[in-house]
Amino acid sequence: MNITHQPKGSELLTEKEAAQYIRMSQSFLAKDRMNGYRSGHKQGPEFIKIGMRNIRYRKEDLDSWIMSNRIVRELPK
Repeated sequence: MNITHQPKGSELLTEKEAAQYIRMSQSFLAKDRMNGYRSGHKQGPEFIKIGMRNIRYRKEDLDSWIMSNRIVRELPK
């Protein structure tokens, strides 16, 4: 299997790389994976679990998560 020709944006990042990319801590991502389905908890970015311990994040999922948390404020009229 040749993975050198991945489509742009589908690059897989480790937890450390993903944390650096979104400028959050690794512990934020780890806690989110543990608490992600509790009621009242705002979910973090989607992730891929490979085997028992390998976690990866796609850049496009991180970008989508960032944009879903974007708040646009409008001036009152």
